[in-house]
Amino acid sequence: MTRPSTAAETALGRKRRARKMARVLADTHPDAHCELDFTDPLELAVATILSAQTTDVRVNQVTPRLFRKYRTAPDYAGADRAEMEEILRPTGFFRAKTNSLIGLGQALLERHDGQIPGKLDELVKLPGIGRKTANVVLGNAFGVPGITVDTHFRRLTNRFGWVDEQDEVKIEFLVADMIEKRDWTMLSHRVIFHGRRVCHARTPACGACTLAALCPSYGTGPTEAAPAAKLLKGPRARELAVAAGVSPDLVPGVSPGPVPGNDASVPENDA
Repeated sequence: MTRPSTAAETALGRKRRARKMARVLADTHPDAHCELDFTDPLELAVATILSAQTTDVRVNQVTPRLFRKYRTAPDYAGADRAEMEEILRPTGFFRAKTNSLIGLGQALLERHDGQIPGKLDELVKLPGIGRKTANVVLGNAFGVPGITVDTHFRRLTNRFGWVDEQDEVKIEFLVADMIEKRDWTMLSHRVIFHGRRVCHARTPACGACTLAALCPSYGTGPTEAAPAAKLLKGPRARELAVAAGVSPDLVPGVSPGPVPGNDASVPENDA
């Protein structure tokens, strides 16, 4: 398989390719979702603030204790700084995050009757909340479409040749012009899932990727099926291999055998 060229690609051609890739991502990652645990907009805003410079897994380990102690905006506004810092310590930058959460609680009381607002221009004025956090909250707590540009999204949209840009806000607007608004939130989840499970920063699993035929960066990682399959991650690694036309038995750490929902044998992808 050769690497698709974008040298002569028109803006319309790029949009069509981006939308086709988005459809493939929807088929590849039907389980894509927000991986932060929350039950209401305030919890999601807090969890997203805490996710800076750490993993969602680590945040989900910390938030159960935090959410038991701090349930409302007044709880955060009146928090004991030392107690909150101790809870947040495992997330890193815990002093700055404590400042943000206390400030968030105070701002919500002063401006929004203690409730998380459902508008972007109001959210970004709150302590600790930028466009990325605001779009996470809008898309997942309020059902308002939004594009979340995190490190995975920035890296993959550049690899995909959708953008040639590092500024998160510019990426957001460029991708928004390519993808239908109704798909923005789920596209963000799917791209992030793909970045975590297939298209890794250092060595992407090119030879076990469903986007290989559409991606100008194909070949950045191994293109042979066996080494590529070893790079697949997540609970659906074998299914990701099948989707890419690769034998699931090449995925390490699992017992050979049929993949749920797939009874047919899958030939190795020798691209």
